[in-house]
Amino acid sequence: MTKVGIIGGTGYTGSELSRILCTHPDIELAALTSRQNAGKKVSDIHTHLKGYLDDLCFTEKISDTKDLDFVFVATPHGVAMQELPALADAGIKVIDLSGDYRIHDIPTYEKWYGHKHTDPEHLEKAVYGLPEFFRDKIKGADIVANPGCYATSAILACAPLMKSGLVEEEIIVDAKSGTSGAGMVPSPRLHHPTCGESIIPYSVGKHRHTPEIEMVVDMFAGGHSKVMFVPQLIPIVRGILSSCYFDLKKDVSDEEISAVYEKQYAGEPFVHYVKEPSIRAVVGSNHAHVASQVLGDKVVAFGVLDNLVKGASGQAVQCMNLMLGLKETAGLNLPGLGV
Repeated sequence: MTKVGIIGGTGYTGSELSRILCTHPDIELAALTSRQNAGKKVSDIHTHLKGYLDDLCFTEKISDTKDLDFVFVATPHGVAMQELPALADAGIKVIDLSGDYRIHDIPTYEKWYGHKHTDPEHLEKAVYGLPEFFRDKIKGADIVANPGCYATSAILACAPLMKSGLVEEEIIVDAKSGTSGAGMVPSPRLHHPTCGESIIPYSVGKHRHTPEIEMVVDMFAGGHSKVMFVPQLIPIVRGILSSCYFDLKKDVSDEEISAVYEKQYAGEPFVHYVKEPSIRAVVGSNHAHVASQVLGDKVVAFGVLDNLVKGASGQAVQCMNLMLGLKETAGLNLPGLGV
């Protein structure tokens, strides 16, 4: 059994990692860190894990647990680059779920994240963890940067069309996410009277997933894409729907666009091309829906997923499976809730 630890075990992504990993057939969840909950039972804090992690307690530092083989870093931006170097240098495979290792261009990272990147050595080695496009690189990686939730939904919708050469490089991404995407720290925007029964655009032109989307889409565009990304908060807990708008380079039928997606995602265990994408169909699962519709000289593509699973912790476990040579679907082969 592979011994796995999580740095940042009390946040939503750490909690979701614990939920997935506690029944994973090939790993032992051996450590979770939490400064404020050190010494407390994990199942006393994450009560949904009663009966699964009753004997595991939070520790203050990951180094308090010896002989770990693999560590997930589920911390705020800027913290991961302080934690990862020692782990990597000790030969421990690592997945970072923050944004610290996603963007390889350091000036771009520092512009969007607002602080200096202190670990260029390991940044250079980090592989972007989107299995549907970078599976072979992930298999050989020791460090993986888990993609952002909005970025995953948008890239799954955009990349196949950019690869096809059928669309122009300018993209409008209109994305809507549930409140769990903002993390568990309360804020005025997340106060129920503010966000309930409302839709709130936020961080327009400033959201940190913008350069991440551009970076990955550019790999398939044959040029520099221009992404206008507009995130919006909607009054649900989980789920993202990204509507991505393109100008077509020529007249193309719905059938031709559908063929692009069906070819790209044929055989993929977790990404499905569908007629009508649904957040409820994927919530609670590592599955994502992709759909498209030609609208005259334009096409709209949709990417739908659970921001805490395929948009975060589930995708991280999918990458872990690949890094360890396990079955890619191990611990993840569950459908969405549906209702």
